[in-house]
Amino acid sequence: MDEKHRYLESLTGHHFLDQKRLTDALTHSSARSLKEGNYERLEFLGDRVLGLLISEMLCRFFPNASEGELSIRLNGLVNAETCAEIAIEAKLPPMIVMSPEMRNLEGRRLLNTYADVVEALIAVIYLEGGLNAVRPFIERFWEQRAKQQGAGRRDAKTELQEWAHQQNGSQPVYRVLKRTGPDHDPIFEVEVRLSGFAPQTARGSSKRAAERGAAEALLKREGVWYEVGKA
Repeated sequence: MDEKHRYLESLTGHHFLDQKRLTDALTHSSARSLKEGNYERLEFLGDRVLGLLISEMLCRFFPNASEGELSIRLNGLVNAETCAEIAIEAKLPPMIVMSPEMRNLEGRRLLNTYADVVEALIAVIYLEGGLNAVRPFIERFWEQRAKQQGAGRRDAKTELQEWAHQQNGSQPVYRVLKRTGPDHDPIFEVEVRLSGFAPQTARGSSKRAAERGAAEALLKREGVWYEVGKA
């Protein structure tokens, strides 16, 4: 068993049985032919397994929530952005096999690859051990995110856009101020400007995460949103 294999078992709490399947889960199609295998079919399955277990988790944590609130929470927890953040937190990007051209990409496409690998890894665990084998990994990385009260809100960027229109008909403008860190673990600092209001900045592991953070911070600063427990 190599070091990467041992790390993934420690990360997920699962003893992997099929080395080829695990390798496929970490391989982008740009690096191998379809005949050799990649994560695409596994990602398809893992997406559904993740959705089921997160739905189950939300129903347990929020027994009085409406279907609409549960849907908002679910979408925020299983979307590509959240899965990519978890991939980075779990230090998976350096393990992903992809072409040099693909690794040099920035932005949404690369983050989608990170998200796909997380879902493919979930599929491997499910195929080898079923739902109970997957739950420890899901609980480790999603449970605290699922419990956040603010996760039931709409996306902060959407909320800010609609609020800004109501205030003076303007639109928020986002700008990247700085990008630091290595390619596999970047940090973006983003500023949002809105006519008639002071700018607001935030940092995140992706451009969109930083934009969302800046929008949320501005909404809280202006009293549109409140910190959980302070409303």
